[in-house]
Amino acid sequence: MTNYLLSGMVGIMLFFTVVVAPTVFKVLPVEWSSKYVRNFFPKYYATLGLVTLICIFTEQDSSNKLLLAICAALFTFTLFYLTGKINHAKDSGQNRQFHVLHGASVVINLFQLISFIYLLVISS
Repeated sequence: MTNYLLSGMVGIMLFFTVVVAPTVFKVLPVEWSSKYVRNFFPKYYATLGLVTLICIFTEQDSSNKLLLAICAALFTFTLFYLTGKINHAKDSGQNRQFHVLHGASVVINLFQLISFIYLLVISS
């Protein structure tokens, strides 16, 4: 069951990164794309964090559980702390801080994606 959940999360993460995000910023006016992204990301982090928690309980290997727990904690951190800081920096015109914080969220998301792919590869 864990592999099905991980596969779904990898698909969601890749689809958003490769298809949705570039399209939103290319097609919608800035004020609409910003509003969309601010509405989307809390749901994205909450959903993926919840599914990651479920994976912890369906995974048998303890080291894999630890990696999943780290990913779940990072989803929680990003949802409840980092997203608010990113939005505040953007709203306050703190461009440098916005780019640093946004970059951190991208690195975290990339780490999670690579972790999920790693778990899928080692389980096959």
